[in-house]
This record gives sequence, C-alpha cells and structure tokens, in this order.
Amino acid sequence: MFPTRIEIIPSTGIVDQVQALVPLTTTLTMTCLPHHGIERTMRTSVELSGLGYTVIPHLAARSIQDRAELTRIMRECDGAGIVEVFVIGGDRKQPAGPYDSALPLLEDIAQYTGGRMRAGVAGYPEGHPTVAALDLLDALQDKKHLATHVVTQMCFDAPKILDYTALLRREGVDLPVWAGVAGSVPRTRLVALATQIGVGSSLKFLSSKGTLARKLLSGDRYSPHTLVAGLESQPGIAGIHLYSFNNLDAVSNEAAASSTMALQPALIRGAAREH
Repeated sequence: MFPTRIEIIPSTGIVDQVQALVPLTTTLTMTCLPHHGIERTMRTSVELSGLGYTVIPHLAARSIQDRAELTRIMRECDGAGIVEVFVIGGDRKQPAGPYDSALPLLEDIAQYTGGRMRAGVAGYPEGHPTVAALDLLDALQDKKHLATHVVTQMCFDAPKILDYTALLRREGVDLPVWAGVAGSVPRTRLVALATQIGVGSSLKFLSSKGTLARKLLSGDRYSPHTLVAGLESQPGIAGIHLYSFNNLDAVSNEAAASSTMALQPALIRGAAREH
C-alpha cells in the first residue's frame, strides 16, 4: 500500500472532523489559502500536532509579511514538534512582504533552522498557467538543494506524472516525488471546489480529453483508484498526496478508528456513505 498524506483545508470545525474520522497514524498537510492566511494554517497545524498528528503546514511565500513573522512561524513549529513544511510561492498578486517566490523563503528557513526543517516544494507535470515550463524547471533546479521532496499539482493522468518524474531525473533533480491526486469525492464537489484550493487549472485539460474526461467525471463520484494503481511501485514516486477537499466523511468510523491502511482505500474508492 502506498504511503498517503491527506491534504486538509483549515476550515471551521475541521479539527473535530479530523479527530472523529482520521487515525493518528495519518500524516496531514495543511493548506494556506490567500483568504485564510498563514495564521489559520499555523493555528490549525499546531492544534492537530498537539493532538498527536504529524502535520505539514503549507507556507505561502507571498503571504508572509516580514522576516519576524517567519521567525514566529519557525518557533511555533519547533514548539509543536513540526519538523516539515511545504513551501510555495502562493497566489497573492502582490507579496505581503519580502518574499516574492519560494526560493528566498526556503533559504531563510534553512538559515533560521540550521537546515533541520524538512521542506517540500511544488512540481507541475502539466505546467503552470502563468509560468513557462523552462522557468519552472530552472526554479526547481535552484531549490533542489534546499528541498527534501516534490509534491505535484493535482493530476489525473499517471503517465504524465511518471514522465514528469523521469524528466526531473534527467535534469538532475533526484528528490522523491509525492503525486498529487484528488481523493474520492462527489463529482460536483470536485469541480466546484478545485479552484478554491488553487488547482482549478489542472482540471481544464479535461475539456480536450474527450473519452478520458467522460470517464473521470461521469457518474456521482470521482475515484482515483485506477490512477493510483498506475503509480504504485513506480521508481521515484514516494507516495500519494491526496487532496481530500475536506471530504473526510468518505471514511467510515470503523475504518478511521483502525489504521491509516484502512483510511487510504476508503478515500480512494469512496466505499463509505456520502453526506
């Protein structure tokens, strides 16, 4: 079974939902949305870490107001036992402070923590709507010595993820790749919420895929089961980064109470009831 991390949006009431439905053995990653801000990301991350979860907060460079705020964030992580973060540039049009991209933030994190903080960075198998492919690759080359792994944008095509991983290897980027995959969610929820967590552009390619689009988005519920099967045991793929859309009720109470091994297939197949 693939190692699986579950991405959580720090919405109101999410801590109670996680406690009720997600076993402590599951690693959580916590988004940082422009309208929520880093404060909510960190508050929720610290609270869940205090409850015994392994939590990876997302830090959006363009949302950090100054270096003093970064220092506070690193202290909060240290106090909560958080040893890994996920560093992105962020979607703000104008930086709130001195960081306009992930690279300088990674550099300061490494300096402030003496290199002890693990840091993931973003990868784009299908490109980025505003950044050229070669620029994305150059940026990853610049960040690879400061990062411990790559997390890909949401993708619905296993060959694209594998081709992207192979490209990174050819270009000398040997970081483990966590494949960004949408969990089992109602079809309408997937389409409606994708843009809210910054992955709407990865759905746009479906409009030109014909049969593939109908297969993925037909019926009541999307399931990534086939996609995940196509990624298992493939070189360079460290595991699955599952975009949950906070659809944690896709896991029955019995599965959540048992183990993370039960949690993953429940989220992937959508076997439990739907609210």
